[in-house]
Amino acid sequence: MGWRFPAADDFFVVQDAIAETPLRPAHRPTHLKRMTESGSPSISIVRPGQFDRSTTQTFGSLRQAAITPELGIHSKMWGGTFLVEPGAQTGIHHHGEQDTVVYVLEGESLVQWGEHGQHSALASAGDFLHVPAWLVHREINPSKEVPFRWVVVRSTSRPIVVNLPDVTWK
Repeated sequence: MGWRFPAADDFFVVQDAIAETPLRPAHRPTHLKRMTESGSPSISIVRPGQFDRSTTQTFGSLRQAAITPELGIHSKMWGGTFLVEPGAQTGIHHHGEQDTVVYVLEGESLVQWGEHGQHSALASAGDFLHVPAWLVHREINPSKEVPFRWVVVRSTSRPIVVNLPDVTWK
């Protein structure tokens, strides 16, 4: 049996009775919007059927938002998934002021970037990527059989996607 995500029954709730330590300061952020009935911050769980597909798309891919204000989750970051089908590639694009962190769940992705698309790297399942703000790039799925899937986290709460014309790298 391989690795699996923990089931809900694998966890237990610890009441907020842990003593204050240097790692747990008395000050708690007041900007958190998700609260339990008692008024304390709460964890949000977004299941795959709840992902929001109305986020900005790039040709050749599917982005689905999971951590987003549109789903009632107010955070300084955005999180979601990204899928490119076998043999497909995305359009050339960048994410404005956002830094992007990616974890490759499945498949392989050839990522191209640079002023003329002159740089490339192959990312495989289990790899992390960091895409700096404003970096023009695109993703290519070299497989003819397996999609690639990513978990994506962006540095602001609203995803920025600036799709560029195909002639950008000509």
